[in-house]
Amino acid sequence: MPSWRTTLTAAGIPGTRLREDYTYAARRVLRRESAPYLALRLLAAPPLVPALAAGLAFMNLVDDVAETGTPRQRAAGLAALSERVEAALKSGDSPDPLLRAYAHAVDSRGLPAQWISRFLEGAATAEAAFDGFAAEEDFQAYLDAYAWPGVLVFTGLQYRGGPDPEQAAGWRRFVDAAQRVDFLADLCGDLAEGRLCIPRDRLDEHSVTRADLEQARETPAVRALLAAECRRARTALDATHGILDLAEAGLRPVVATMAELMAHQLTAVERAGVAALRRDIGYGLAAPLRILVRAARRRPV
Repeated sequence: MPSWRTTLTAAGIPGTRLREDYTYAARRVLRRESAPYLALRLLAAPPLVPALAAGLAFMNLVDDVAETGTPRQRAAGLAALSERVEAALKSGDSPDPLLRAYAHAVDSRGLPAQWISRFLEGAATAEAAFDGFAAEEDFQAYLDAYAWPGVLVFTGLQYRGGPDPEQAAGWRRFVDAAQRVDFLADLCGDLAEGRLCIPRDRLDEHSVTRADLEQARETPAVRALLAAECRRARTALDATHGILDLAEAGLRPVVATMAELMAHQLTAVERAGVAALRRDIGYGLAAPLRILVRAARRRPV
C-alpha cells in the first residue's frame, strides 16, 4: 500500500492546504468507518482514493446532521449545511476543510451537482423526517430520494463526468440491497431509537405488532417476518450481480469487497433470527480482515 503522501501525489492533489484538507477528510472516515477506509486504501487505485475518501466523508457528514437532534434541529442543521455546501461548490473554498476537499473532488472529477442537491434535499425530507414505511413503495421512494443519491455523491466520483444512466441504475440496485441489509442488521438499535424500518404492511401480513419486535418476542410470526425480510434482502443482493462491470477498473476490488461484506452480514442476520432484535449484527473483526486480506492478494500488482 503506498503512503498517503504518495497517494495524494498520484491523484494530482496540489498545494499544502488542499493536501491537508484531503488528509482531514480521510482521517474523519477512518475514525467513523474504518472498514470502508481500509478497503479504499488497500484495494482502490491510488489516483481514485483521495476523491473517494472525501466523498465518503461528505456522505457521512450529511448523514450525521440528518440524524442528530430533534426534527427542528435536524432541519436547521441541514439548511445551514446546504448553504455551506452550495457556497463551497461555487467558490471552491470553505472554512470547513472537509467541504474544501469535497468541492475540489467534485470539480476535478466532474460529478454533476444534481446528485449533491438531490442528496441534501432527501436528507431534509426522507431522512430527517423519517417515520417509517407504510409499504414497499415508501421504501423505494426513500431510496430514490436519499439513499441512491447518497451513494452516488461518493461512488459517482470514480467516473470522469459522473455516472452514465446504466452505471447510475447499477448503483440503484446496489443501494437497494445495501439498505435492506443495513436495516436488518441495525433492527435492535433502530427500534431503541424509535425507528421501525420494516414496512408496516408486512408486519400486518404476518400478524406481528411493533411491540412484538421491540420486546424481541420469540414467536413463529416474528420468526416468519424476519425470515421473509432476509429473503427479500438476499434477492436484492443477487440483483447486484454485474455491478463490477459498471465500476471503474481501479475501484472493482473495493466494490467486490463491499458486496462480500454485505453478504457476510446478511448471513449473520439470517443465523441470528430473533436475536437480531436483541443486538445489532455487526461485521465482527475476523471476517472483514479475512475478506480484506483475500481481496488484497487478488488485487493486480
